[in-house]
Amino acid sequence: MTLAADFERVELPLEHDFTIARGTQSTAENVLVRITDDRGRTGVGAAAPSGRYGETPATVTAVLPDLLAAVESVGDPLALQRIEREMADLVAGNGAARCAVDVALHDLAATQLDLPLYRYLGLDPERSVTTSFTVGLDDTERMREKAAAAADAGYPILKVKLGTDRDREVVAAVREAAPDATLRVDANEAWTPREAVTKTRWLAEAGVEFVEQPVPADDPDGLAFVRERGDLPVAADESCVTLADVPQVAGTADIATIKLTKAGGLRETVRMIHAARAHGLAVMLGCMIASDALMAAGAHLAPLLDYADLDGSLLLADDPYEGVPMPDGRIELAALDRPGTGARPAD
Repeated sequence: MTLAADFERVELPLEHDFTIARGTQSTAENVLVRITDDRGRTGVGAAAPSGRYGETPATVTAVLPDLLAAVESVGDPLALQRIEREMADLVAGNGAARCAVDVALHDLAATQLDLPLYRYLGLDPERSVTTSFTVGLDDTERMREKAAAAADAGYPILKVKLGTDRDREVVAAVREAAPDATLRVDANEAWTPREAVTKTRWLAEAGVEFVEQPVPADDPDGLAFVRERGDLPVAADESCVTLADVPQVAGTADIATIKLTKAGGLRETVRMIHAARAHGLAVMLGCMIASDALMAAGAHLAPLLDYADLDGSLLLADDPYEGVPMPDGRIELAALDRPGTGARPAD
């Protein structure tokens, strides 16, 4: 078998400007990867690099030629262990770049076997979960409007970005706009430990389910302080980047937020999920803002999760791909009518 691979940078406009405690973006730049076999079957993946983890579209495109040359040299999308090892030998870190290749390989391998990815992985679609929908930082009235629109669109779980001096006002507005929604909040490292503990008091009173990454990732003692003294469960995102981080997170948080782009692909993500479970952590799969060329792969891991934050493609104004059906945020793997990840060019 022979494989041919290519990639391209794409700029994807967002439905609305997206703001977190670290900054604002109006577009998401992804790098699409395609791997095609000698019968014309193609697997797709995408990199959604984040400067927070030292990657940019430029760093991704710089290393992809070497990674894809390794794929073409091996020539077998089912040789996932070998290709994963060769990619790790070629680059250190570069999780988003390796993830794009890994997802494209899984898409192609499952497509060759005429199986949806969840079946290829042996997962039960009936154990799927519902994704949250993110309300990014904005002025309070706009956040109220965005929350109301998301609730009216049928999303039952809202993830609210915080990290300003208006946090209490924002949560009150969102709760008023979506009184029946499950609320989760994400401070993206913006608070001090004592500030976070204080905020969990009124967040709990507002019916918030948990708080994600309340303090900087380089302060594990602070994260543990919030977990021990606060009134809400704590999820670790920026503190939980690689498999090696999981044991430390187990001592400082209740939930591990794992992402394909941080882990470097599906294989390592699954290992991180099992490691988190072994250390007594609940698991949430998160995401960057990305095309369904990437997001569809994450949806197939839904049966392994306690929580999902897989709305990366739902925040786009226009996505060149479509993926797993997610009506009202429900990840409906059993409704998928095509093999692989299900990602295909949008009509």
